[in-house]
Amino acid sequence: MLNRSFDHSTHWIAKHPPVAAVLIVLISVGALAGYFDPGWAKRAWASVAGTRTEVVAEPETSPRGVSRGVPGGGRRAQVQSNADAILVVETPDLFSQAGWDAYRAIVSDLEQLPFVESVRTLDSVPSMNLFGLADPIFPRIPATPERFQRAKERALAHPFLVGQMLSADGQTTLMMVQFDFLMIESDADCVQGLRETAERAVARYPTTKFTLTVTGRVPIVLSSVQGQDTDRLKYQLIGYSIIVLMSVILFRGISAVVIVTLASALGVFWTVGYSRYFDVDFNPLVNVILPVLVSLVGFTDGVHLMTTIRRLRAGGATGREAAAEGIRQVGWACFLTSLTTAIGLGSLMLAEHRLVQEFGRCSVVGVVLTFVAVITCIPVACASPLGKRMHVGHENSLIEKHLNRISLVIDLVLKYKRTFSLVGICLLIIACAICSTLRPDQRVATTLPRSSEAALGMEKMDRALGGLEFAQVDIGWTEARKWDDPEVARVIGRVDEILRSEPLLGHPLSIRTIAAALAGAPSAPDQMSLAALLPKQLRETYYNPDGRKATVTFRVQDLGIAKYSTVFERVKAQLEALEQEFPGFEANLGGGAVSRWENLYQIVVDLLVSLGSAMVIIFVVLGLVFRSVTIGLISIVPNVFPLAMAGVYLVFVGQSLEIVTVCAFTVCLGIAVDDTIHFLTRYQESLTGNRPEERDVAIREAFTSVGTALIITTLVLVAGFSSVFLADSRDHIIFATMGTITITVALFADLLVLPALLSWIGGPRRRQ
Repeated sequence: MLNRSFDHSTHWIAKHPPVAAVLIVLISVGALAGYFDPGWAKRAWASVAGTRTEVVAEPETSPRGVSRGVPGGGRRAQVQSNADAILVVETPDLFSQAGWDAYRAIVSDLEQLPFVESVRTLDSVPSMNLFGLADPIFPRIPATPERFQRAKERALAHPFLVGQMLSADGQTTLMMVQFDFLMIESDADCVQGLRETAERAVARYPTTKFTLTVTGRVPIVLSSVQGQDTDRLKYQLIGYSIIVLMSVILFRGISAVVIVTLASALGVFWTVGYSRYFDVDFNPLVNVILPVLVSLVGFTDGVHLMTTIRRLRAGGATGREAAAEGIRQVGWACFLTSLTTAIGLGSLMLAEHRLVQEFGRCSVVGVVLTFVAVITCIPVACASPLGKRMHVGHENSLIEKHLNRISLVIDLVLKYKRTFSLVGICLLIIACAICSTLRPDQRVATTLPRSSEAALGMEKMDRALGGLEFAQVDIGWTEARKWDDPEVARVIGRVDEILRSEPLLGHPLSIRTIAAALAGAPSAPDQMSLAALLPKQLRETYYNPDGRKATVTFRVQDLGIAKYSTVFERVKAQLEALEQEFPGFEANLGGGAVSRWENLYQIVVDLLVSLGSAMVIIFVVLGLVFRSVTIGLISIVPNVFPLAMAGVYLVFVGQSLEIVTVCAFTVCLGIAVDDTIHFLTRYQESLTGNRPEERDVAIREAFTSVGTALIITTLVLVAGFSSVFLADSRDHIIFATMGTITITVALFADLLVLPALLSWIGGPRRRQ
């Protein structure tokens, strides 16, 4: 009943191109409004509803939405990590007169920049002098090499320098920069502006050797956003160019390529315009992946439709008649492919990760709009002068000319259907078993272009100082205690020892570490007593007896959360044992890296649940549409098999299960099922009975009808995804690789496994 109503409505639209043209214009107007003023819809709704909407601006802590999630120190801000940008300075000449002069020149020039509020440097660390006297580590006046050697020894013994702002070998140091965001004129100020200013300062000291790199909170986000902006245009143009070129080669007709491309481009235009209503300006999946994905999905449906229309047009039908009949024959299958793709992508909205939710929401909108673009744009174009020559080249189509040779494969599959079916099922089981070994992981650097300065700076900080990011252990106690309580000192000392026992945790810093550096404080109680004399702001960052809490901080490298999983588990277990040994004390592991470790597993589980839900829903939908439980079960094998093979690839190349890979699984499921639906729909149309020989005839006819479109769409989709291999983002390359593997394997599954299962087990009843 549903398919009849659909056929009737779409057939009517195809026979009345002016109606389709009006619909195109109306939807395009809404998309244009999204490009220029996406906020108009909210204002209009507020006006109609008679309510007043107040826009609460997000605090402008940095340019271009930098505050929307960046690596940080966690719940407690550390003195050392609280910076908008970090200038990583590498030099073997730091502890020399020329090197120190160059260092001071960099600081002076940076402080002169109008957008720089302050610069924290080696000689601006908190004083360790208990009497508040000036206690400079570095000489204020020209000094001898011996004095600089003593300064180096003092710096490497200072708890706020070594491992915090200075590497253990004394050759890498950090300058912590705070911005005055009101004075920033461009994003380049925050990265290139800092580095170029520092380079000009160093150039005045030609005898020194300095290497300067800018990283930190703001540069990391800017690098991610700029990478998206670059990739968004470059790889869309490359992908679309490849699609057009492949289409011209395969179709052998310019008019047909133009019509299909117009429909796909219109779907992208609508998708990007309407996605802006959802405020997703800084979502890399929406900005880079979604346009390419939507264009490929639209092109897939367009190829299936155009292949049928060209055949009808070559048979003597007019452009309008061919379009109407083509939609009647293929439109229902296109609708089902869009429905299943929307279900697969819509399942991403069940995830807890905001970026994934946005991608899922915008993908559903994009798939729906692209389907509408295909069934409206193609009939309008076919009825126009452009459609007069769309069948030209049909007889020379590269695929159709050799389709008979490929059909020999179908004959072989039908002859050995039991063997192909069992082999396909066994390979699926083995592949799923291999996929089960995948484990969750996440790195900050994967969101950045690999060659970006921010990513290189993070790598340098990992090597020299133990990482950019801070985490901490928060210690609390229930009873009031004195400043120099020996039990508090012992607990803090034990936490410090636990953290130092882990090689991947860099440079723990606590009140005990700081107090131990004070002269004349050999024992723990004496250390705690002297710590009371430290400046209040500095002291309470790490030890606040009035608030009954203390903090031990440490650095974390960007090696991937999976590497830290066992580390954090051991630390948590030892902290729990410590709480048992010292009743009344609590020790909690916290920070951004720890939170990602605790949440990542749940995020991946949520995504896998959404993927599993999408698979079940899709197969149930197929069973209901084709009115056969058998077909729902049969369709599992050829559609899960490509996903399993993509998972096997991840295992063999040593990749982990990351958010981008699970998103790719979901996207690929939606695309892979398209070919299956087109094949099953044509098979059902051709089926005259359920005897084995009748099923085999229907399978051959289905392949003859849709085989050309299946092969063309696979080649074009692989070519389109391959364009992303040129990207500088690791996430985009992984996404494209999985898409290419999935789509390629899906074609072989639909040509080898699906026909074998249909012939052996049976399939849907004939469509009424």
